[in-house]
Amino acid sequence: MTPLVDIGANLTNKAFRADRDAVLRRAAAAGVGTIVVTGTSVEGSRAAWELASRPRDLGPRLYATAGIHPHHADTAGPSALRALRELCEQPATRAHVVAVGECGLDYDRDFSPRDAQRRALEAQLELAVELRLPVFLHERAAHADFVAILARYRPRLSRAVVHCFTGEAAALRAYLDLDLHVGLTGWICDERRGTHLRTLAREIPADRLMLETDAPYILPRDLRPRPASHRNEPAFLPHVLATVAACRDEPPEALARTTTETARAFFGLEA
Repeated sequence: MTPLVDIGANLTNKAFRADRDAVLRRAAAAGVGTIVVTGTSVEGSRAAWELASRPRDLGPRLYATAGIHPHHADTAGPSALRALRELCEQPATRAHVVAVGECGLDYDRDFSPRDAQRRALEAQLELAVELRLPVFLHERAAHADFVAILARYRPRLSRAVVHCFTGEAAALRAYLDLDLHVGLTGWICDERRGTHLRTLAREIPADRLMLETDAPYILPRDLRPRPASHRNEPAFLPHVLATVAACRDEPPEALARTTTETARAFFGLEA
């Protein structure tokens, strides 16, 4: 089967501190060929870039994103944005920052004031426009403001993906109307909260659909056997693939091929 691309894994999270190398080996053994390591703060983005800079001797090829998550939006001052720019402009000979983000709006928890979230999102969209990089987006309980802001910037953005999509039909159609890509996670495996995604997965065009684990979060609830740690990791991406393929009435091999091709084109990844 075509090696998979996990477009969003938080590999710098403390949950992987003790066994990150083993996690990478398991990912490779499971058929994950590439992982995009998510940056969610200046410090976290730098750590993601440094991890992606390591020699590739454990299996998957690693890339990084550089951004400030809405939870940390109140840290997105001029110095932080300069630091993100520097990471994005690092020569690709060491490690390649392939997108600006994770950035967006999260009104569910409001860990940062909403006006700060909006300003941070717009500043990072401006950076993506200037550097001609795609955007890795987060939205939770903020659909109206999120769409309004993106609608203003979308004509100037090269590409944008709403990662870890968990929304309803109206939200999905709004994102598709804006020519956004969509990332699906193990949320689709959750019989309590994710059953609506089983139908919506059919509506996502093949050239806009990508897969991710969002590890260590969103462990698929129907994964068996369940890890004792209750931690998600990239090795479980084939489980997400199988579920999404079943929902779309596609062979897993075909979905592996199209999602990998889409991710490579979206992020500019090496084949």
